[in-house]
Amino acid sequence: MYTPLPVPAELVAFIRGGRKFIVAGHKEPDGDCVGSQLALASALGRLGKEVVLCSAGPFKRTEIMPFGDRFIPEAGAKERTGARVVVLDCSGPDRTGGLKPSLEGLPTAIIDHHATNTNTQSTAENPVFLDAGAPATCFMILAVLEALDLPLTSEEAEFLFFGLCTDTGFFRHTDSNGAAAFAAAARLTAAGANPKRVYQAINGGKSLNSRILLGRVLSRAAAYFGGKLILSEETYEETQRFGPEGRDSDNLYQLLQSVSGVEAMVIIRQETPENCTIGFRSRDQVNVAEIALQFGGGGHKNAAGSNTPGTIEEIRPRIIQAFEKIF
Repeated sequence: MYTPLPVPAELVAFIRGGRKFIVAGHKEPDGDCVGSQLALASALGRLGKEVVLCSAGPFKRTEIMPFGDRFIPEAGAKERTGARVVVLDCSGPDRTGGLKPSLEGLPTAIIDHHATNTNTQSTAENPVFLDAGAPATCFMILAVLEALDLPLTSEEAEFLFFGLCTDTGFFRHTDSNGAAAFAAAARLTAAGANPKRVYQAINGGKSLNSRILLGRVLSRAAAYFGGKLILSEETYEETQRFGPEGRDSDNLYQLLQSVSGVEAMVIIRQETPENCTIGFRSRDQVNVAEIALQFGGGGHKNAAGSNTPGTIEEIRPRIIQAFEKIF
C-alpha cells in the first residue's frame, strides 16, 4: 500500500525563511500544474509572502483557460530581486520552457511526483520534495500546507481538488493503492472543494470543433501487435485549423482505452512542420514513461509525453519499434 512521503524539513524551512517567491510550473500546463501553483501562491500570500506566478503557457485547455491571466510568462529583474523559486509538477527549470532563463541562479525548491524525475538531491538552499507514488502534485501541496500548519481556504481546497482529479482522471486511474488519494479528497471536500463544480470545469465547455477533431483522430487509429497498441495522429493541418484548444485528450484516451485487448495508446501531434508532441498512455502493466524517455520526454508509468523533433512519418516507425520490444 502506498504511504505518502513526509514533507522534507528543509522545504518547510525554505518556505518559512523566504519573503518573496516565484511559483513556476512546466510549459504546456495541465490542471495539476495550474492547481498546485494557484493553491501554493494563495497560501504563501496568506503567510505574508510576496508571490509571483509564472508560466510559459499556453493556457489553451478549456479547463485552465480562465486562470491564464493570473500568470506572467517570465520573471524580470524586479520579480527576481530577493526571490526564491518553487518549481511545481516537473523536475526543474529545464521543464519550464521559455521561463527557464529568468529562474536561473535563484534558490530553487522542487515539488514533483513524476517517476522520471532524477533530481533527488535536496539541500537547504535547493530543497527537493519528490514522491513518485503520489497521485498528483496537488496532493503533495496539501501535505506541504498541512506541514506549515496552514488551514485551507475553500478556494485553495478547490484548486487542489481540481489538480488531484485532473491527474487521477477523476479517480478512474486510482487502484487499490488509492486510499491516500481518497483521504485527501475527503479533507479537501471538508475544506470547501465542490466535486460537482470541479467535474463540470474539467469535462464541460467543449467546443464543436473539439468533437470534430476527436472524430478525425479516432478515424485514423491503427492497431498493432494484435491490438495491444493503438496509435493515431493529428496532422499539422488539423493543428493549424483547430488549435490546441480543440483537443480533448482525456476523452480521446478514455475511448481508446475501452477497446478490448488494448494495452497502450499513443497519439502523435504535428505541432510545427519540424516538431511533434507525443502522448503515451497504458492501461496497467506497460511503463510508457520508459518509452517516453527514449523520445526526450517523461512522466508516469501509465501516462507520459514528449516533445520530439521530426515529422509523424519519421516518428511513427520509431514508436512502433520501441513497443516491439515490449509486445
